Amino acid sequence: MKPTAPKTAKARTETPLQELLPSLRPGQSVELLKELHILTRDGRLNQDSRRKLKQVYHLYQFIEPLLQDLSEDGHAPSLADHGAGKSYLGFILFDLFFKPLGRGHIYGIESRQELVHHSRQLAERLAFGRMSFLNLSVAQATESETLPDRIDLVTALHACDTATDDAIAFGLRKHARAMAIVPCCQAEAAAHLRRNKALQLARTPLAELWRHPLHTREIGSQITNVLRCLYLEASGYQVTVTELVGWEHSMKNELIIARYTGQRKRSARERLQEILQQFGLERAMAPRFGLAEDGSAEISGAAS
Repeated sequence: MKPTAPKTAKARTETPLQELLPSLRPGQSVELLKELHILTRDGRLNQDSRRKLKQVYHLYQFIEPLLQDLSEDGHAPSLADHGAGKSYLGFILFDLFFKPLGRGHIYGIESRQELVHHSRQLAERLAFGRMSFLNLSVAQATESETLPDRIDLVTALHACDTATDDAIAFGLRKHARAMAIVPCCQAEAAAHLRRNKALQLARTPLAELWRHPLHTREIGSQITNVLRCLYLEASGYQVTVTELVGWEHSMKNELIIARYTGQRKRSARERLQEILQQFGLERAMAPRFGLAEDGSAEISGAAS
């Protein structure tokens, strides 16, 4: 009798389609998941793809209620996805929400031309006609005439370093009614802490927060995201911060959800100014938060 060849590690970690189907969201196209290479051609899911799908589905749970609110009274919601990459999020959002809704438009914004070209071809094959893919950086998209003056919902999944701030600036310029942001690689504040040592705090015990390089990076990320939340609150948004998925899936795990209420918090603006001043970040970071370099005066036309 011929011995059976041992299964490879890859085969052992793949889940067949019949076992996977109960975990897919209702209405999810299996063919789309195959086109996105989340599923193999024979309908299997490996461990890496399982993590990716879980991350996108978890984010969808937060975005779906926002879209439902935006689509009330027959409104056709518009969504801009920054740093779209291969547009996993955009395609799944369209498949699960926009396609059955029958209205609305998704704009995938990506700086790598080959990914934009691939997404355009895939949308054409799937007949996803209300999807557009633009070869732009986040900053370029803010000024581009190829996008409408208003975008209802802005998403940015792991937009690296200051690209997250560009996505927030885009949302403010486009009068977004909601934003869902997952920051990534917030290196700028850490670099300034290493260089300037936050002089006002250098002689206090708080300096221990960034004495070691690893802590400097972590506290830099924390400060940056706190500043972003305060900026959004000062610009009229209600902000919620939560985790995207379990830490075992991603260390870049913070999800910032902002809903526009029109109530600008003066206290948020004041605390934003104070943090910039205390950590010596006014010159480097104040302009992107709608302040002059000394952190004291609001730049005209910042957020509306």
